[in-house]
Amino acid sequence: MRFIFSKYFFVWLAIGLIPLSLSWSFPLLRWITLIYDIVLITLSLADWLLSRLPKELKLEREFAGRFAIGDKTEVRLKITNSAPRNIMLRLKDEFPPQMELFGLREGSLKVESLTTANIIYELKSSKRGRFEFGDIAVRYLSRFGLVWCQTQVNQKQQVKVYPNMRKAREAELAALGAQSLIASQRRSIKRGEGREFESMRDYVRGDELRNISWTATARRGKLVTRQYQIERDQTILVALDAGRLMTGRIENESKFDSAIQATLSLMSAAMRGGDNIGIAVFGRRIKKFLPPKRGIEQQDAALEMLYDIEPEMVEPSYSRAFGFIAGNLKKRALIVILTDLVDEEGSKELLGSLKLLRPRHLPVVVTIGDRDLRLAVQNPPDSIRELFTQSAAEEVLYQREAALRKIEIIGGLALDVTTRTLAPSLLETYLRVKERGLL
Repeated sequence: MRFIFSKYFFVWLAIGLIPLSLSWSFPLLRWITLIYDIVLITLSLADWLLSRLPKELKLEREFAGRFAIGDKTEVRLKITNSAPRNIMLRLKDEFPPQMELFGLREGSLKVESLTTANIIYELKSSKRGRFEFGDIAVRYLSRFGLVWCQTQVNQKQQVKVYPNMRKAREAELAALGAQSLIASQRRSIKRGEGREFESMRDYVRGDELRNISWTATARRGKLVTRQYQIERDQTILVALDAGRLMTGRIENESKFDSAIQATLSLMSAAMRGGDNIGIAVFGRRIKKFLPPKRGIEQQDAALEMLYDIEPEMVEPSYSRAFGFIAGNLKKRALIVILTDLVDEEGSKELLGSLKLLRPRHLPVVVTIGDRDLRLAVQNPPDSIRELFTQSAAEEVLYQREAALRKIEIIGGLALDVTTRTLAPSLLETYLRVKERGLL
């Protein structure tokens, strides 16, 4: 039905039972009660037919901000009544079932003429992606108050749930701390470190001899050393593996999601350090590419790029990915490759493909391991089953370590981390590369 009877209808219906209770002595009252009930129902139907939701009543759904994984976002149902009369309403919002509800998404309220009312609740999502709100279910009291009329206001609306940039910044600050030159948002001067010339000064015991300016020393008659600052405006590219091994889940998060959060932490640090940073997502081929830039627009572009991308059950092609990167980055760059390795074949392709990046670029291969793999080899086995499990785990760990050593031999950097240590280790490596002037 498109309506339900209100409490006023049942009050009038109960009044009609009074003469019915006296009908044992006066049978005519039965007919009067029947006629009364028919008239009451007819009036209720007429009341429903004549009552329409006023065009002056406007319902809108508003959001306090954009949705981000793990953060609550306020949702506001705004009701504006421009009609010349008060309206009694009952509302119920249809939110995406994948999100967690905090508060009440429904309510009853009286919206007086020429006023505005609100229903507020909060939602939290544990996944990135695109989600849809449905219509707003509305019940409004009819003109004579005999029925509640039911309708739906078309408010279908798609929203995007982005990676959490706030948590990425927190991870950056927690990893680098107050001593970080990146967090200080200024050019920190390090004696003998960096590659960008800053000034001349008198030689101090402990300065490196290679930084002494002999021409300035000859002019001044005393030792003078060059002072350098850590370079800004360098280029960083994060290559995100969206292949099979990155679909693995640790606790409630996939390795790919952990890699995205670490990427955003690195982006935050790079932006503070004045560097250009870009992102490439690859599987069998390049899926998305964001050329290196800096500024808040680059951060927004990265969030827009990453909010709905998911890893696939395919083996990644490192040769295609690195060939694309080498062809699109002419300036020397720090190439951060977030991936995972298990078998020897995958390691061979990665090692062979790194030649496409060397020597122009400096690759940093970050393999995201499983903590359970290391736990499996910590204690002596208690059974044949555990013995085989440990043997397999040790073989995988050996292959990973061998591959990482080969990466360092060909001039790259290598990190083997867990999802928990991924962001801190990556940020510390980035800072170390800048301090030592490796780019």
